Amino acid sequence: MSNLLDEVLAAHGGLNRWEEFSSVGATIVTGGTLWGMKGLIQDSTPRRMTVSLHEVHASVKPFGAPNQRTDFTPDRIAIETDDCNVVAERRNPRASFECHGRLTPWDPLQRAYFNGYALWTYLTTPFVLSLPAVVLEEIKPWIEADQVWRVLRATFPSNLPTHSEVQDFYFGGDYLLKRHDYTVEIADGLTAAQLVYDYIDVQGLRLPTKRRAYYRGMDGRTTDTLLVSIDLSDLRFSAAEDRSSLCDDASNSATCVQAHADVV
Repeated sequence: MSNLLDEVLAAHGGLNRWEEFSSVGATIVTGGTLWGMKGLIQDSTPRRMTVSLHEVHASVKPFGAPNQRTDFTPDRIAIETDDCNVVAERRNPRASFECHGRLTPWDPLQRAYFNGYALWTYLTTPFVLSLPAVVLEEIKPWIEADQVWRVLRATFPSNLPTHSEVQDFYFGGDYLLKRHDYTVEIADGLTAAQLVYDYIDVQGLRLPTKRRAYYRGMDGRTTDTLLVSIDLSDLRFSAAEDRSSLCDDASNSATCVQAHADVV
């Protein structure tokens, strides 16, 4: 299993290269049926997503208005203006999803929380799997047409915000990520299989630019129900994260990934 993870990290550019950067930015366009299920309208407006690589922090803009952005950390979600006025804020945001069904509407802060943790997970994969507190197990390979995909099952610590505690990551013969399975705990346990493809090289690291999350059937196969689509472009890594435009509370509340990893 450790050899598989080593090959996976190398195929995506290597852990040493990853550690040279502090953040990654991407222009994202999203779609799919999940938003309608949650009483939301998702348009095709491009938005700029910024994710910290070594602490759990993410932000997307615009959000709700041209001069607004989100600020996501594990224990706080906020919508803020560019001049640091708080429009809305919620502490302990995951608790707000208790007793939700699959069709329970999300308010703007819940939508922002989902966006924050989901994109943080996607844009740090597969390197997030190397954290000490992430427990990995190689499980039975998956047959996809004429290909054999090796599968790493990851168990995440409870204090690391993500879709679900247990998630499966599928890797092809080139050791690149092909599929990502998870349960959306905050949406009544909705089962998803996300296909990833159209890789590009970004400053020595390899990232997929297309993500398509489908409802996952009982047999583990994808169905025709497209839950979420994500197209990424204009990807760029930064060696030193520029927080000059963010509010002081954001930088103070971001939680170090290593600290999270050590608490299990």
